[in-house]
Amino acid sequence: MSATIYYEKDADLSVLKGKVISVLGYGSQGHAHAQNLRDSGLEVIVGQRKGSANYDLAVKDKFEPVTVEEAVKRSDVIVLALPDELQADIFEGQIRPNLSSGNIIVATHGFNVHFGQFNIPTGVYAILVAPKGPGHLVRSEYVKGGGVPCLIALGEGSGDKERKIGLAYAKGIGGTRAGVIETTFQEETETDLFGEQVVLCGGVSALIQNAFEVLVEAGYQPEMAYFECMHEMKLIVDLFYQGGLNYMRYSISNTAEFGDYTRGKRIITPETKKEMKKILNEIQTGEFAREWLLENKVNAPRFKRMRELQRKHQLEEVGRKLRKLMSWIESKEF
Repeated sequence: MSATIYYEKDADLSVLKGKVISVLGYGSQGHAHAQNLRDSGLEVIVGQRKGSANYDLAVKDKFEPVTVEEAVKRSDVIVLALPDELQADIFEGQIRPNLSSGNIIVATHGFNVHFGQFNIPTGVYAILVAPKGPGHLVRSEYVKGGGVPCLIALGEGSGDKERKIGLAYAKGIGGTRAGVIETTFQEETETDLFGEQVVLCGGVSALIQNAFEVLVEAGYQPEMAYFECMHEMKLIVDLFYQGGLNYMRYSISNTAEFGDYTRGKRIITPETKKEMKKILNEIQTGEFAREWLLENKVNAPRFKRMRELQRKHQLEEVGRKLRKLMSWIESKEF
């Protein structure tokens, strides 16, 4: 069954006219949503903790941030653009007591709603509007007159009225310019986590690091290993982005293409696929969500330790040195 996709003609921005939208959190997604909605002619409030860097950024962008409690009280539509691991506590302590019947909650990711971290009051409806790209891209594409594709889903009890509000919201951030695909909270959450863990972050990072280590341990210069295993990844990913696997294979040499067909399946083996299915099961059953939420209950010591170890990896040290030699790269060092 093919997906239902909505475009500009399917969304009516006027359903949000006269409504106040509060964007809670002015981080990666929040800053883009708030600015795009405002530029679309809608009334936007930013809820952001005073004294934070994001508070200062919101002020710089000509918003007047208020507390989460104040933002919710003044709003018809409440947008959750806060980190997943913080949302449940903030919802119970600062959002839920200030909700009114008829309020719409817009989730930018389905994690907390799908895994039951929110006790949403009767008369309040949840919808999902999730751009398939980072916030800076949501903003830059909107400014250029384009948009980033979005997903839309309806929470329990939501119907056509809430769908229209969700589509209007997606139009306000530029999503209907590219297309808005209807899904469910479950599908968005589980596929998003799977993609992050198995391919986009976990899988690719582990593949690059291990390949780098194999070359260095075999006596090759770390700089050569960095170029072959990390730097050139962007060239290949750009080809994927433009035309899929076939276009990548059309664009590379016959030697590289032959190596792709004959060696790739020795790296991603049936055992690897079996592990992918295990990870998907951990996501579907809520095992990963419980692990992540419990980690944050004790101030995330394992997470912080892993982050610090990864920052000190030889791959990162070599990369920092080499990126300084490439003036055309807008280097981002953390």
